[in-house]
Amino acid sequence: MSALKSTLDPQAFGRVAVLFGGKSAERAVSLKSGQAVLAALQSGGVDAFGIDVGDDLLQRLASEKIDRAFIVLHGRGGEDGSMQGLLECLGIPYTGSGVLASALAMDKLRTKQVWQSLGLSTPRHAVLASADDCRAAAAELGFPLIVKPAHEGSSIGMAKVHDIDELISAWQDACQYDSQVLVEQWIHGPEFTVAVLRGAVLPPIRLGTPHTFYDYDAKYLADDTQYQIPCGLDSAKEQELKSLTARACEAVGIQGWARADVMQDAAGRFWLLEVNTVPGMTDHSLVPMAARAAGLDFQQLTLAILADSVASRG
Repeated sequence: MSALKSTLDPQAFGRVAVLFGGKSAERAVSLKSGQAVLAALQSGGVDAFGIDVGDDLLQRLASEKIDRAFIVLHGRGGEDGSMQGLLECLGIPYTGSGVLASALAMDKLRTKQVWQSLGLSTPRHAVLASADDCRAAAAELGFPLIVKPAHEGSSIGMAKVHDIDELISAWQDACQYDSQVLVEQWIHGPEFTVAVLRGAVLPPIRLGTPHTFYDYDAKYLADDTQYQIPCGLDSAKEQELKSLTARACEAVGIQGWARADVMQDAAGRFWLLEVNTVPGMTDHSLVPMAARAAGLDFQQLTLAILADSVASRG
């Protein structure tokens, strides 16, 4: 994995704006990720500065000397293609996926539809817009189920449900975050997360938590979440998981870096859940953990992500 490391002089990146914060429900996580990335770039010799994205963003981008942007905005407004489109219009090269892949990956429903069209396994699902939809989904899919806002990350608004009353209540709660809500079959078995970096698939991580599922608290706050690297799969199954992840990311059009979440059922089959185009970069985050297992420390990881923006966008 040493080929992933950047060989560019840090000064070759020019003046780099690290974009973080924003207004999404994931603002708190983005602030932590952004500060960590900014500190790593600066300590690595990059001329980097931070912008907490707010209403004055356009003026900041126009008034500052910016040679490229490192996007560490999680959720809507930063991970959904809108920021990528703005930077395209301004002619500012940026890290990560482009407009189309960012918008697609942020939409869980359409991502699943793309995967299904290519024969990639993803749990059966339904779209909820009413209590009648909840009853129809329960009849078709059975229980337990998991309810998800279609355009949120960090497990925000998600809930596992066991009966129709819980399903209707969880749908109503999820509507506070998103006008489009999904419900999926619950997959019984271990969860894995698999990062990709510059076209390479990093070592998968098996996740363990005493929580009902890998929720917001387990991701960012809890000290009892378990991360298993190596992931415990035999070599053939691990290669199958990595291959599935590569195909899933290619289908969406991922560039630079990303992280996919995958379940494995009792029969050993893998099921794609979603792909994140701007994954977390906090002290609890998974991409830095996978990068370490591949031989890259946090600073080398940030430089590699930045170097990809040069390779892909000049």
